[in-house]
Amino acid sequence: MSKVKLDERLIAVTHPEALKSSVVSGKNFRITVLTDRLFRVETSVTGKFIDDATQSVWFRNLETPKYKAENTENTVKITTDAVTLVFDKKSEKSKIVTKSGAVIPATNKGNLKGTMRTLDGNFGIYFFKLGIMSKTGVAVFQDKGLILNKDGEVEARKTDTIDKYIFAYGTDYRTALKDFFRITGGVPLVPRYAFGNWWSRYRAYTQQEYVDLMQRFIDKDIPITVATIDMDWHWVNVDERFGTDYKHSAANRFQGPGWTGYSWNTDLFPDYKGFLKWLNEKGFKVTMNLHPADGVRHFEDMYEDMAREMGIDPDTKTDIPFDMTDNRYINAYFKTVNHPYEDDGVEFWWIDWQQGKKTALSGLDPLWALNHYFTLDNARKHRPLILSRYAGVGSHRYPLGFSGDCIVFWSALRKQPYFTNNAANVGYTWWSHDIGGHMLGIRDDELYLRWVQYGVFSPINRLHSSNSDLSGKEPWSYRADVDHFATEALKFRHKLIPYIYTMNYKTHTEGRAICEPMYYAYPDEKDAFKVKNQYMFGSELMVCPIVSRINKNTGTAAVKAWLPHGRWTDIFTGQVYHGEKFLKLFRGESSIPVLAKEGAIIPLSGDGGNSVKNPENLEFLIYRGNNEFTLYEDQGEDLSYDVSFVKTKAEVSENDGKDVTFTLHPSEGDLSLIPEKRNLSFSFADVSKAQVKVYLNEVLQSDETCNTQPIVCLNGVKPTDKVTIVLTDYKIRVNPAGNEVIAKVMARWQKGYFKKNILYSAVKKKVKSRDYKSAVKRSLLPKRLKEEIYENLD
Repeated sequence: MSKVKLDERLIAVTHPEALKSSVVSGKNFRITVLTDRLFRVETSVTGKFIDDATQSVWFRNLETPKYKAENTENTVKITTDAVTLVFDKKSEKSKIVTKSGAVIPATNKGNLKGTMRTLDGNFGIYFFKLGIMSKTGVAVFQDKGLILNKDGEVEARKTDTIDKYIFAYGTDYRTALKDFFRITGGVPLVPRYAFGNWWSRYRAYTQQEYVDLMQRFIDKDIPITVATIDMDWHWVNVDERFGTDYKHSAANRFQGPGWTGYSWNTDLFPDYKGFLKWLNEKGFKVTMNLHPADGVRHFEDMYEDMAREMGIDPDTKTDIPFDMTDNRYINAYFKTVNHPYEDDGVEFWWIDWQQGKKTALSGLDPLWALNHYFTLDNARKHRPLILSRYAGVGSHRYPLGFSGDCIVFWSALRKQPYFTNNAANVGYTWWSHDIGGHMLGIRDDELYLRWVQYGVFSPINRLHSSNSDLSGKEPWSYRADVDHFATEALKFRHKLIPYIYTMNYKTHTEGRAICEPMYYAYPDEKDAFKVKNQYMFGSELMVCPIVSRINKNTGTAAVKAWLPHGRWTDIFTGQVYHGEKFLKLFRGESSIPVLAKEGAIIPLSGDGGNSVKNPENLEFLIYRGNNEFTLYEDQGEDLSYDVSFVKTKAEVSENDGKDVTFTLHPSEGDLSLIPEKRNLSFSFADVSKAQVKVYLNEVLQSDETCNTQPIVCLNGVKPTDKVTIVLTDYKIRVNPAGNEVIAKVMARWQKGYFKKNILYSAVKKKVKSRDYKSAVKRSLLPKRLKEEIYENLD
């Protein structure tokens, strides 16, 4: 092992040793009661166990829960307030007994799986690793990871221990995830800028081409917050440029010798410092692509500094091999390669590792080491961030996840929402996909649009494409209608930043994934497990992505949705739905189904441009019901968020149809972080008419009749002000009448008028007592048309 110590910032803080009061042990076993439903069960032939942190588990020093242990000759029985764990000493098998008396073997039968390393070249066929959630209520994680010692180094396990964690949370999936984070470490608070739109493309841009492109986004008012520069920022034609004879990458013979590189290509970027400065001044955070597998070679700009740090005479021109097991290499790499560029304006790094799973230390995946040390190092000046592939359980500590080179096919999009949602089952909440697809596949404008619309409601919205001149993902590269709708979608993503950032805070503090499978919110509903693509996007919204083509005859595409109990309102169309049932939802090009729950409160930014500052113009979408929402704001990227933040509580209540009251309470916290005065707007999205009273600090400001959807605008509101809006004599927004629905759907139907008119007249004749659904059901209309009408008759 290297005698050089890791720099202090590269040593993770861990507390791996459990309290003695939590441990029940014998000659060849040790059981740690971590929570009332989480147990560590170790078995060992030698009787030696592990108290060190591992790559996955860092914290076992949890407060001892109340429990009773019965240690007999053949079994150990541990009973908590929630469950009983029974361990058989002979077979070394465990089972869980619930309070109701159900006996569940501690296996992974019914495991809901987690996620996988990458989607490189994937057509939508997934092979997920195990997660910590199960339909049986019991899941097992066997920790085979290496040791992470107190000096921050990775080393081999020194025992033969079989190390298992038994999660016995039943269907309380949210608590299971929260406790999982307690032992593995939480998800960092992601910087605010990451939740805007990203531009990324594998392409050898010149400096001026890239500047012109970003300026065009600005001129078209398409907000981009992250500018990604792929691998051509550095020299790639190294044999030609430097007279070398590498021929190919040492790590992968199918990749060129310039796959790894650290020196700016000054032919393309003659003034890279000025280039980075321009991007930063225009509000773009910059990330750059790295393929670090070939180490630091003698022709790199920083080679001399790196060689000296490594104790190598630079005059020898000895290439420095990549080695993330060598502390000296790790320290020197960050000091001489990354830090100078970060000082020039690079915010974080895209680690595009594709070169295998082997290092000098058996069992250490270089991807894990890169993710771990890059994340720790990137916290030098601000909140850490990377973009890299998934490297196993515990990878949630290293956001963001790069899902790899996605194929441009409908089949790839079709299951991507499921892929994203399911990753919550192993705590991996911040996937970033190649929105629009990266390579190969097909040109399909509709596919691009649906991918962008899904991207708006995915964790990270990063447009990406290959270096082909024919495959750019700029909205204006597509036909006019697609350009329009894609641009509107990207603008809405930017407006959503206050909402998404609040969910980011919930992920960090409460362990709530922004994209949750439906069974997290409705664990006792069997139907919740059947809609794998459908998910809750934060606490207020339910998303049903469109992942199939539009039917040419109807002009719409369909998705089969499951509507939980309650009232759900589409935030784009205004259509109101009532659960509990399955229902096909149909949409044209303009949107996908995004449904607000009863009482939803959705904060939006009303500021223009690509700024991610806490907005001066703040909008609220409000839906009738009873609910509260606390908006979270802070500086956005510094490390003071634990002590310096602002919370603003909003409440809506509905009183038996008599009135709707919305209250925005005074903000609390460090008010210097938000504007001294704000322009506020409040849209009551599912109300069509009302008498509206507005109070500021309990003083009546206005009392007016609104004959359309009430939208209240207040300018110059201070953070310490209290706003109350009361709606009385209100009418709820209702769906169009049945006859209007039938006419609208049939009018859009791409068929001859003679046939359409005959069928339309027949349907009208069948209508009795306004029972439109029965009339449509008995008609000769095609099945798809009937289903589309049924949706709108809900």
